[in-house]
Amino acid sequence: MDLLVVLICLSCLVLLFLWKGSHGKGKLPPGPTPIPIIGNLLQINTANISRSMSMLAKEYGPVFTVYLGMKPTVVLHGYEAVKEALIDRAEEFAGRGVFPVLDRVFQGLGIIFSNGECWKETRRFSLTVLRNMGMGKKTIEDRIQEEAMCLVEELKKTNGASPCNVICSIIFQNRFEYSDLKFQALVKYFHENLRIVSTPWIQLCNAFPVLRYLPGCHNELFNNIATQKQFILEKVREHQASLDLNNPRDYIDYFLIKMEKEKYNEKSEFTLDNLIISVWDLFTAGTETTSTTIRYGLLLLLKHPEVAAKVREEIERVVGRNRSPCMQDRSLMPYTDAVVHEIQRFIDLVPVNLPHEVTKNVKFRDYFIPKGTNIMTSLTSVLHDDKEFPNPEKFDLGHFLDANGNFRKSDHFMPFSAGKRVCAGEGLARMELFLTLSHILQQFTLKPLVDPKDIDTAPVVNGLGSVPPFYELCFIPA
Repeated sequence: MDLLVVLICLSCLVLLFLWKGSHGKGKLPPGPTPIPIIGNLLQINTANISRSMSMLAKEYGPVFTVYLGMKPTVVLHGYEAVKEALIDRAEEFAGRGVFPVLDRVFQGLGIIFSNGECWKETRRFSLTVLRNMGMGKKTIEDRIQEEAMCLVEELKKTNGASPCNVICSIIFQNRFEYSDLKFQALVKYFHENLRIVSTPWIQLCNAFPVLRYLPGCHNELFNNIATQKQFILEKVREHQASLDLNNPRDYIDYFLIKMEKEKYNEKSEFTLDNLIISVWDLFTAGTETTSTTIRYGLLLLLKHPEVAAKVREEIERVVGRNRSPCMQDRSLMPYTDAVVHEIQRFIDLVPVNLPHEVTKNVKFRDYFIPKGTNIMTSLTSVLHDDKEFPNPEKFDLGHFLDANGNFRKSDHFMPFSAGKRVCAGEGLARMELFLTLSHILQQFTLKPLVDPKDIDTAPVVNGLGSVPPFYELCFIPA
């Protein structure tokens, strides 16, 4: 009986806390009534948060509040709401929201999970270095073409991982051989990390951080990241031993030179710890997202062999066989360009985006959002908007081609997010996707080992990321 009284009192206190959180400083957007302690977790499918948010949006509108545990999260659903926040009011929604599982690892450093001056300075510096290293220029295109050709040679024997080597050459100066065991382990950890952070367990650990002290796949994630950070530290030590302050070779050198210039500045953001996390961020953003998109893209082309055949026809007509595809070809290859865009739209790689946070008290559509509130932006609701993309669940090239077969741009195309937190490597990723897929389809016919009708393209995990199922295929030289 005494225990029952305690539970009732505790529940009342929690409800009072939640009520004050939403009414004490103003009015948060409407949403389902939270249950003490666990919030709205019983109303959300942690194995497919994006779908749950879409169902709640039908009831509560494009801006609503859910409680993932005891903390409120404001959800933005649909193009208009996402655009208004991330683009029209970019500065107010530019904060990085809490992601407890990874916040423990990165401690507010780097580019992805940092805030304030650390984020601004590190991101600005990194974009400058990436441009100095050729991002968006012919020099980086040459690297991607070279790597794509290496990948083609490797595919004649086995699967490769081109995007990882491109970012490796920017960060570490040198590329890795596909047979390099450390390189293989590095790639494996990136794939595992995306799978783990997309599991329901990680969503629960984010809602209840105390769970991280229990056994679970989060420990595997921590071990993977620790191994990756150790690998990065070893590379940094090698760079320190051979550093030429007047001749930076890569991202690490540029960062070390910046560290040297600011070594007497106690408030400098350019520290060894920040360098390691920043390199990890660039690695993750420049490797996992692009390579997973290519893996998923090849699966869709196996499912739709008529699409792959049309891409090969266009490549044959525009490029031929005597030279490599280049970015200048893209404007003459609307069908191939549309295929790359439709792959990204269809797979919806990051369905609910990484959490944002409002940087100050915000009045948004007659609602009050206190500073520091987590913001969840549904990229699925933008990429699968049935008004912009009829039959959004269908892989349809008509989404990016007009009646005359010309490429059609869409403001709803936001696979890299938008606004201040848009992916820093978007330009590099777009170039890699177009050139890598073009090289592969110029050189090979893709052959599935099962009937295309039997190929399932549904993700095996759909959380923070959409992870494609395992599949096998043959690369038949054209």
